[in-house]
Amino acid sequence: MSKSHPMILPNLARSLAELGKRLKRARIRRNLTAAMVAERAGISLPTLRLVERGNPATSLAVYAQVLLALDLAKDLDLIAQDDELGQKLQELNLPTRVRPKKPRKSAQGDRS
Repeated sequence: MSKSHPMILPNLARSLAELGKRLKRARIRRNLTAAMVAERAGISLPTLRLVERGNPATSLAVYAQVLLALDLAKDLDLIAQDDELGQKLQELNLPTRVRPKKPRKSAQGDRS
């Protein structure tokens, strides 16, 4: 029985493929073999190949392990850091807080 994978939109597939290419370029720039990066990341060589192809079925944790092996893990902190659209939507939907009016105290106080 084969695993079913979620349908990936074309834009996301392209983004993952580009990410895979960037990771491969980073590995090559560092003069690291695929076997070295796979070992450092704690994954198999075929899994690293899937990452470098941008395979959407590969978990985010595996991508993170490869980033760590390439000393690029700080880039994970940039994901969704500046969520401008979300912030604008949140600002539009913020309810205005209306406080109930407190009864005024008279200057002389309430002496009955």
